[in-house]
Amino acid sequence: MAKFGVAIFPTDYSIGPVELARATEERGFESIWFPEHTHIPASRKTPFPGGTELPKEYSHLHDPFVALGAAAAATTKLRLGTGVCLVIERDPIVLAKEVASLDVISGGRVELGIGAGWNVEEMEDHGARFKSRWKIVREKMLAMRQIWTKDAAEFHGEFVNFDPIWSWPKPVQPGGPPVLLGSQSPKSFERVAEYCDGWMPISRPRVDFTADIKKLREAEKAARRGRLSLSLFGAASKEDDAKRMAELGFDRLIFWLPPAPRETVLPILDRHAEVVAKVR
Repeated sequence: MAKFGVAIFPTDYSIGPVELARATEERGFESIWFPEHTHIPASRKTPFPGGTELPKEYSHLHDPFVALGAAAAATTKLRLGTGVCLVIERDPIVLAKEVASLDVISGGRVELGIGAGWNVEEMEDHGARFKSRWKIVREKMLAMRQIWTKDAAEFHGEFVNFDPIWSWPKPVQPGGPPVLLGSQSPKSFERVAEYCDGWMPISRPRVDFTADIKKLREAEKAARRGRLSLSLFGAASKEDDAKRMAELGFDRLIFWLPPAPRETVLPILDRHAEVVAKVR
């Protein structure tokens, strides 16, 4: 049976992460997911992939790990996910400690959704070049795995390089939290199979998920991996659609909530819960 979560842009003007996390857990959802943008360059040279003006919430986000830490303290079972963490904009040693600390504090409830990002100027402000973005993400994730699993971790690559280091705490979850790749590029499947634990595409019209899931299974077989998980981000909150995606093989469906005050968000959360009850 599929699991169900919700995602929201946790902004400085929307319902707070503590109240929302409690409400989400109370309604029986399995997980909550927060996106990330450290900032939005004012130049706006890179167009918004959605084809419209960039929505306000992109430049008003809380740091996802601070927000998830608050959510962790207010809940007991709710899984805590990034949807997605822009690994390319973060130091891997610091990020490995942040993720491990959250995993320990929450009792092993972290899901690390990752991506390379789409905003060229944003990542370049962090010293990362767009053309190298996936090579950088790969090295940072491989380095983080070393930090999570080795007493004296070291990594030597083109973009990440450090001699043996000590870094605790180690995550509660063996090997580190599940890493889910939020990308739909042609090479996503081999990337998932190499250094992730699952795939988390965004629900979009006219996407052939049957074909994509077949490609993922072929990639995991070629890499000699066990079954990689499937989470659908931004799933349609409709009974028929939810059943169809679950039957297709998605392990988790994640519904969107608007970045708005509680009086707007909580009724929508209730409607999502009604859909979940019918699907279950």
